[in-house]
Amino acid sequence: MRDVHSDPDHDRTVITLSGPPAALVDAGVALAAAARDLIDLRGHDGVHPFVGALDVLPFVALAPSAIPDAVAAAREAADRIGGDVGLPCLLYGLAGGAGRERPARLRAGGLDALAARMASGEVVADAGPQVPDPAAGVVLVGAREPLIAWNIWLPGGSLDDARAVAAAVREGAAGGGLESVRALGLMCPRTGLAQVSMNIEDYRRTPLLAVVGRVRREAADRGLVAGESELVGMVPRAALDGTSPDALGLPVLPPEKIIETTED
Repeated sequence: MRDVHSDPDHDRTVITLSGPPAALVDAGVALAAAARDLIDLRGHDGVHPFVGALDVLPFVALAPSAIPDAVAAAREAADRIGGDVGLPCLLYGLAGGAGRERPARLRAGGLDALAARMASGEVVADAGPQVPDPAAGVVLVGAREPLIAWNIWLPGGSLDDARAVAAAVREGAAGGGLESVRALGLMCPRTGLAQVSMNIEDYRRTPLLAVVGRVRREAADRGLVAGESELVGMVPRAALDGTSPDALGLPVLPPEKIIETTED
C-alpha cells in the first residue's frame, strides 16, 4: 500500500496500491467485497459525486508500454467482481472505449440516475448484474495513465464562488479553460470551507503550476485569496519539475507520495 487519503466532507477514502497486475486484480476484488459488506450508500452524505461503495477502481499505467496490461487487468477485475462479488461493473477510460472516457459521465445525476439509465438499456453493465445493488451501487473499473487529484481551498468563499472558479478553469470553459483539467466547486460542511476539486488528466499538456496559478487568479478576480492546496493520492515526479511544494501551496509533500513514471 502506497497511500491512504480519507476526507469526512467527501465521505471518501482514496487508497493507492502498487504491484504486479495479478496482485492488484486480487486486491481490487477483495476490496470490492469488503466495500459491499461494510458500506451502505443509503447513509452516505459526502459532497463528492459517487455511484458505488467501491466507486472507482482504476488500473494506472506508469508507462505507455504498460497500457495493455492495465486494460487487461481492469477487464479481469470487472469480470471477477461481477461474477464473484455480485456487483455490476462498468468499464471506463482506456478499458471502456468511446463514451466512457471518464467516470464523470457515468456518475452524472448520481446512483439513481445511473440506475434509471441501466433500467432503460441506455447503459449496460460490462460484468455482473444489470441492476445496481441497493446498498453498494456499482463499481466503475478503469484503465488510464496517471492523473493528479488536486484540491485548492477558498477561505471566505461560497459554494457559488467555488463553482464559478471551477467553471472558469475546467477544459471547455467559455472563457478559455485549461486543457485536460476537470473541476468541481464544492462546499465542505465540516471544515466550513469552499473548495475547488480537480483532476489534472495530463500534466504534460497543462503543468500543475499553471493550474494553481489560474485558480489563484480566478479567486482574486472574485475578491478571494486562494488557500492551501491538497494532494489526494500520488503525484508523478515529472509533474514537479521546475517547481516546489511551497509554490504549489502544499504545506508538505512526503517523498512517498511521489511516483516515478517513464515515457518508454
